[in-house]
Amino acid sequence: MKINFVILLLITKLCFTQSLSDQQFGNEIDTSLSKLIKMQTEVSFIHPALLNFYPIAFVQEDSLYIYDYSKDEHMYKFIKQTPTPFPISEDIQASFPLSVYDNIPTCVAGKKIFNSLKGYTIIMHEFVHCWQAGTVEMEIKSELKIAQDAMAKQDYMWELNHLFPYSDTLFVIHYKNFMDALQNKEIDKAKSYRTKLKDYLSDIDFEYMVWQEWKEGTARYVENKIQAHFLIDVNTNGKSEPFNRVLFYYGGALWANALIDADEKLLIEPMQLFNLMGD
Repeated sequence: MKINFVILLLITKLCFTQSLSDQQFGNEIDTSLSKLIKMQTEVSFIHPALLNFYPIAFVQEDSLYIYDYSKDEHMYKFIKQTPTPFPISEDIQASFPLSVYDNIPTCVAGKKIFNSLKGYTIIMHEFVHCWQAGTVEMEIKSELKIAQDAMAKQDYMWELNHLFPYSDTLFVIHYKNFMDALQNKEIDKAKSYRTKLKDYLSDIDFEYMVWQEWKEGTARYVENKIQAHFLIDVNTNGKSEPFNRVLFYYGGALWANALIDADEKLLIEPMQLFNLMGD
């Protein structure tokens, strides 16, 4: 009997400790989400994606803690705790349709994303992807041969895994010249290097490049505008060799910035922006 009593006490203590831990986790998230709402409201003029708040799922161990925004209460509300649908690192910073939340485009991150101001801007970067998914992303994808071919092969990871020739000598020369021209605001020169890229790359590789520049470049463009507003060092990841997919975050942001500077209506016309980025 004594042993059973001790076991019961231990179980009670563990449950109480877990309850306190969950409560602390929830309190910390609530505070951070309130700050996110305030920051995003302040910069909502930058891009229409920032006019809305999207679901966020926080990863802790093998669980997701899903929060969604209540327009009536002007705050994020806890929706549910659920097992992760597949193994997810607590370091994740991503957005995708969440199968355990009706396939709604959702920002997925670990709680530590709130450890710095830059983390808040990354969440808003992911919100741009949620906005893209809710506007023209699927329409654009339906016209991409690379996406059609990937779906025929049931290759659902093509956006991450396409074997692009990032280290090809001529590609590197042309793309670096393209970025240099954009940084120097020499748009005509940038367009000439764009033509060289289109002529040099295969149709599939050029299509992939434009897709990544539009999708990730637009999000990085918004992220950097937010960071500049809050006097945070802007994100230049992808700028330096050796190049990989993140190159198109950086180069795409430069390209989006140049095109939007020339025509601000492109902020609300994502399809037109995509088409111009591919010209």
